[in-house]
Amino acid sequence: MDILRSPWRYDYVASARKPRACVFCTDASVPAGGPARGDDRERLILHRADLCFVIMNLYPYTSGHLMVAPYRHVGTLDAAGADELAEMMRLAKRSAAILGEAYRPDGFNIGMNVGECAGAGVRDHVHLHVVPRWSGDANFMTTTGETRVLPEDIRDGYRKLRPLFEREAG
Repeated sequence: MDILRSPWRYDYVASARKPRACVFCTDASVPAGGPARGDDRERLILHRADLCFVIMNLYPYTSGHLMVAPYRHVGTLDAAGADELAEMMRLAKRSAAILGEAYRPDGFNIGMNVGECAGAGVRDHVHLHVVPRWSGDANFMTTTGETRVLPEDIRDGYRKLRPLFEREAG
């Protein structure tokens, strides 16, 4: 078995051990939990559904890397409700379709890291990653130069994707 190391992520993963507020739950006054309404552009929230929302990843693996998270602060799949999990999957499917239209990737990684030992950067709030992938997107800069090259600013990605989510909602 080959092992591919990703040292560029160490600082982020190590900082996740320090106590801090949940990145998905920033306003306890919101009845359903989750982020406050009205700050979607600032928080890079692309879409809000009934039980879950879609948000851009501040530490993306590739351009267009999104996450789907429930509003409720739940740390395990067992703690999440069946309706929340079903909506997460519907939003993952929709997100992949929108990313396919916007970025034309060769494929996707879609999945969860549940628990610190599994690599979850946010340990106590389950979320699903939707990562567009292209052949050759992990090149020598990533593996030997310890540098990830993203050709797009995250705010540009938000401006590209938000109208597509809004169109789909309407």
